Amino acid sequence: MSTQEPASAASVNSVAEAAERAHLALRRAVVDVAVSLMRAGVLSHSGHADLSARVGPDAILVATVSGRHDLGPDDLAVLRLDGTVAEGDLAEMSPEVVAVHTGVYRARPQTGAVIHTHSPHLLAFALARRALPARYEPLRRLGQAEEVPVAPSAEAIIGLIEARPGTQAVLLGDHGVLAVGPDTETAVSLLVALEEAARASAQRGGAQLGLCRL
Repeated sequence: MSTQEPASAASVNSVAEAAERAHLALRRAVVDVAVSLMRAGVLSHSGHADLSARVGPDAILVATVSGRHDLGPDDLAVLRLDGTVAEGDLAEMSPEVVAVHTGVYRARPQTGAVIHTHSPHLLAFALARRALPARYEPLRRLGQAEEVPVAPSAEAIIGLIEARPGTQAVLLGDHGVLAVGPDTETAVSLLVALEEAARASAQRGGAQLGLCRL
């Protein structure tokens, strides 16, 4: 019996250490998302974005990106899907944004990451309350085969996500965009493709769409 206890304890420690490494790796992946978005030039001049990634069946990592300071792994908070904070500080994230992020994960259990930005060309569509066509080939490759719909309010976003399983993104009327993916890398790629599509659409026919060329 005594010879089994150390082995058992070592096994528990090994599992705990592996879980801690995986958790840290995911924190770093979320930080990498922020870096990727900044390098891709798809953020607004303020550099604002709200990011989240699933860390378990009922918990997500969340962070607010700002051009005022660099984001580090320790800046991320752990949030339960009921909206309560398990770890960290949500001072920079509004309750409205928290409700949207947690609502998406509850509505789509397969979701691994959510990104919200004020990307300039997507924002033009959101301000005009115009759906974004999905003609750009990379969008279809990333799972966005239908036009990106517009939610008239934050409360309407989750309803659209539930009613439109074919959409991986929603434009937030007068506000910005929300992109959803099975993982952080896919969510970033989708957001970049969306902004490219919005820019091309605005330059090609912005006047007809009621948009100004940016």
